[in-house]
Amino acid sequence: MTRMGLQLEVAEGLARLTFTDAARGNPIDGPLCAALCESAIQISENRDVRCVLLSAEGSVFSYGGDVDALASNLDGLAMNVKRWTTQLHGAIARFQRMDAPIVAAVHGVCAGGMAAIVAGSDVVICAENARFVAAYAGIGFSCDAGASIMFSRRMGLARARRFLILNETLSAAEALEVGLIDEVVPTEQLHVRAQALARQLAAGPTRALGEIRRLLISAQDQPLETQLELEAQALARIAATGDARKGLTAFVEKLKPQFQGR
Repeated sequence: MTRMGLQLEVAEGLARLTFTDAARGNPIDGPLCAALCESAIQISENRDVRCVLLSAEGSVFSYGGDVDALASNLDGLAMNVKRWTTQLHGAIARFQRMDAPIVAAVHGVCAGGMAAIVAGSDVVICAENARFVAAYAGIGFSCDAGASIMFSRRMGLARARRFLILNETLSAAEALEVGLIDEVVPTEQLHVRAQALARQLAAGPTRALGEIRRLLISAQDQPLETQLELEAQALARIAATGDARKGLTAFVEKLKPQFQGR
């Protein structure tokens, strides 16, 4: 699937989601929000997808929201924000709750809402030249795209507050130090490393990974007893899967399990 600014390719269990509007710095605009929403639907309903690899073409990952498009209709700005976020936030929610984990490969500038989308990935690999820009306060905006959630989960509430309110820019090394990203590699190795990690996850027990992903979401706001029961129910569901049986049998027989994502 190829839409305005976004390309989706699925092969061998790996969904490659690539931002392709390099000439404009891969901005988040109405068409991209719609394309992300459709991609999230397709990926979440495709049982063959076992990992998602998020990347971007061009010299930057993304400058974030399309300021030119927003500024072109100031009288209709609030309505456009609601239109865009309806689809964008729907996409983010589906990506967060699906089974397949997400790996992001980031280079160059990654700003605003796109930085939030990246922060919502399960593993973030960055090139040495990557920079994360809060961006919102710089144009007098509050945040969207899950920024208040994703930055807080990765950096902690106090550090996320400082990042957003002071409109900070973090280098790759600084982002690694505060937990915003997981690994920094030389720029020329970025896509090789990210692809290797994505393929490793794609070979994993996809349904179990999905339950883990969703349990980590609910862990933020559920009482202890409720979360323990959610863990028990999830584990019971997984215990009935073929991958769980393969995993147990392989462990007993001292073999490496060959998971099928089922």
